[in-house]
Amino acid sequence: MRKLLVIIVILALGFAGYWFAAARGIEAGLRAWFEARASEGWVADYGGLGTAGFPGRFETVLSDVMLADPDTGVAWTAPRFAILAKSARPNRITAVWPDSQTVASPFERIDIGSERFDASIEFVPGPGLELRALETDLAALTLASTAGWQTRLETGHLSARASDLGENTYDLRFEASDVTPPAGLRRDLDPARLLPDVIGGLTAEAIVTFNAPWDRFSLEDARPQISALDLVDLRAEWGELELRAAGELSVREDGVPDGRITVKATNWREIMGLARNAGLLPEPLIPTIERALEVLASLSGPPDTLDAPLTFSNGVVSFGPIPLGPAPRLVIR
Repeated sequence: MRKLLVIIVILALGFAGYWFAAARGIEAGLRAWFEARASEGWVADYGGLGTAGFPGRFETVLSDVMLADPDTGVAWTAPRFAILAKSARPNRITAVWPDSQTVASPFERIDIGSERFDASIEFVPGPGLELRALETDLAALTLASTAGWQTRLETGHLSARASDLGENTYDLRFEASDVTPPAGLRRDLDPARLLPDVIGGLTAEAIVTFNAPWDRFSLEDARPQISALDLVDLRAEWGELELRAAGELSVREDGVPDGRITVKATNWREIMGLARNAGLLPEPLIPTIERALEVLASLSGPPDTLDAPLTFSNGVVSFGPIPLGPAPRLVIR
């Protein structure tokens, strides 16, 4: 019995030594990271840093955090940010954002509120902390901008997982329910208020390939850029309006996409009315566009349903035979 007690005591002391050494290592690593960012010209500061949770967890909390990237002018501030991990699985963490935080750019400041904003993140073991899997949950998320707009979503879920299909490729999925669009956008799109106050559902599923992995250097140096996008399914529902899309794009180094996305729109005339109200269509061309879309709809099935390709080629985007203008650049800042 005495030998057993001695073994238990030795194991307990050994585990306690591991926990405290690991906790100090976490804190030292975070301090070094902030110091490295500050040496590169960032604003990188925090008020407090500590780790608790012995013996089963590492609960590291930063208070009064401020980060600002001099290259993009984007800044983030939060009163509290927590990083949680089980002692036995330090490469899988849970990040917990506070119920209020701020993101600012040279153009506006956005105050973010939420009842839930957390993410479960798993890294490939190693110093690079390459992303293996991510699960983010949102509840009662609100965004309020100094530019005068506000929006809200009731629930949201984002997942990303390293794909077996290729290097630097991730399976992405995003779901949101009861999205309240900004009042100004709502007035522009639907001045007669014929649609519900909230967009009932939004779902996107895609397989995305980047030119580099998402790891610790993605924030420290340069963000990985999209090189290929397989849009498996995009679906948005707003009242009686439904929009679906799927297709594949390749993306050049300058961010210009090439490829085709097939779009299916239910009650497409009402959707076109929203685009017209928002000034997205040149007024003199609207009758011509409507006639062309009516022909496309008659070829694709029921007259209220439009099934046509959105084509990206040589820097120009077209919907069916109708050129819409320069293609947007897919660049992550």
